[in-house]
Amino acid sequence: MTLQQGLAFGLVGLTVAAFVWGRFRYDLVAVGALVAGLAIGVIPAEDAFEGFANDVTVIIACALVVSAAFAKSGIVEMALKRVMPYLKTERSQVPVLTTTVTLLSMVTKNVGALAIMMPVALQVARRTGTPQSRLLMPMAFGAMAGGMVTLVGTSPNILVAEVRQDIVGQPFQMFDYAPVGLALTAAALVFLAFGYRLLPKDRTGALGLSAALSANAYLTEAHAPEDWPLEPTTITALSETAGGEVKVMALIREGKRKARPRGNTVIRPGDTLLLKGGQEALEDFIDAARMKLVRGDRPVLLEEAKDEVHLVEAVIGADSALTGQSVRQLDLYGQHGLNLLGVSRSGYELTQHLRTAKLQSGDVLLLQGSESSLPGRLAELGLLPLAEREVRLGGTRRKFLPAVVLAMAMVMVGFGVIPVSIAFFGAAVVIVALGGLKMREAYAALDGPLLVLIAALIPVSDAIQQTGGADLIAGALRGLFEGIPPVVAVAGMMLASMAVTPFLNNAATVLVVAPIAATLAQQLGYRPDPFLMAVAVGAACDFLTPIGHQCNTMVMGPGGYKFSDYPKLGLPLSFLVLLIGPPTILLFWPM
Repeated sequence: MTLQQGLAFGLVGLTVAAFVWGRFRYDLVAVGALVAGLAIGVIPAEDAFEGFANDVTVIIACALVVSAAFAKSGIVEMALKRVMPYLKTERSQVPVLTTTVTLLSMVTKNVGALAIMMPVALQVARRTGTPQSRLLMPMAFGAMAGGMVTLVGTSPNILVAEVRQDIVGQPFQMFDYAPVGLALTAAALVFLAFGYRLLPKDRTGALGLSAALSANAYLTEAHAPEDWPLEPTTITALSETAGGEVKVMALIREGKRKARPRGNTVIRPGDTLLLKGGQEALEDFIDAARMKLVRGDRPVLLEEAKDEVHLVEAVIGADSALTGQSVRQLDLYGQHGLNLLGVSRSGYELTQHLRTAKLQSGDVLLLQGSESSLPGRLAELGLLPLAEREVRLGGTRRKFLPAVVLAMAMVMVGFGVIPVSIAFFGAAVVIVALGGLKMREAYAALDGPLLVLIAALIPVSDAIQQTGGADLIAGALRGLFEGIPPVVAVAGMMLASMAVTPFLNNAATVLVVAPIAATLAQQLGYRPDPFLMAVAVGAACDFLTPIGHQCNTMVMGPGGYKFSDYPKLGLPLSFLVLLIGPPTILLFWPM
């Protein structure tokens, strides 16, 4: 072992130890390892920032933006709308929700797919009384399994493709993972459809800040336009479009108000409804009912070209000038450029016209205005902004835009017209340019810690390869793997990746293990592809802990899971992957 090899091994060893210790953030450890590698000379200065310009980093960042656009579009909820009334019990809910998130994770990043589907699952659990703990972990495992099918489904696939590029000069393509990934995903879905019964029923999920805020019931007004396509429709029929979560508090027709109208009242074009419900339920109701939000279409004056329309929730303070005033008296739009989209008041139900209602201290207002001028307007009016969360009521939703753009990108990649990185970069740019996502939302979708972790670890892991350390380790392992059946060798590499991932993070696992696996395959006289596939599968299948994969971490709080809950469902699923994975890999990627 040379001095440079020893230094490279020491650097990676200390980095792994820091990851396992967990005292510092993953991204901080990765950046520290990069600086240390530069200081001791195992990472050349000219290669220090290669990771930030690497295609891997770009693809993952763009996949996160596309996933956020899918979440905002509401296309998934729309697709499930006809199925939702039939999901009465967990026996139907688990297979449908898990299959949906699995399919979605094949075309977007698995973390993004889970983020899109989690609110749907929580809504189903709330309506039917199903414990959240029975739904969320199967969905997280399904998202991880579905991510194995395509190049962009999960970070390990992208990173393994990069390693193959370095080894053989050609990366794995978009659908090269599909034969193995589809077989394992099908087996996982069958298991999860029944195996969820291993999970406890008595777990109580933690109520996040966003969920706590969403408990606010807002009052807003929606107008049926003159060309309203749903005429004639009763109030009861309209209420059913939102699952009964929206109440019609009053009907305003030709200037006359009727409080709490009967369910058989027929809505006519030109009518205005005073609605009460949660922000998301109101948005779904207005969208499904083909109605227009009163005051929501007033143009907001943008002070700068880079400015954007923003929605904010704010509480009326004790000394606010709005106390005791009505919306009509205040003229919020004319005087301050703000659209009042909703009012939330606890302890008293408003049934009068929203513009004539007297506002009180403690009321929560949903306001629309220019992003740059909103802070000043809130301070001027004595309003206290609530904690920031996604508020979509009154915003635009491009339902089919993300799906169409992504489909075009996937087709071009599939036919080899453009590289994956260019396709996803172009898809993200087009979606933002056409209004599917605002720039602020696109930046918020980027997972900074993950991107920094990967970008910083790429040159660190390259140090093992460049100093000859990978050859050294592979030579030591050669004695263990030589003479054993190929399927056992592939299974051993998959097991090694599975064992390391819970402690090292799946992206870091690939960056460390994949070069060693490829070198070992070459020394044994085998093609590197099955070994790389084994590493990709093993790193993607962390079903045993809440810390190795972001999907597991995301559901831990909402599902109320304990650390010990993950092996209950994850251990048999891991054995299933180890049983089916190696022979399937060798079937499609022979030695």
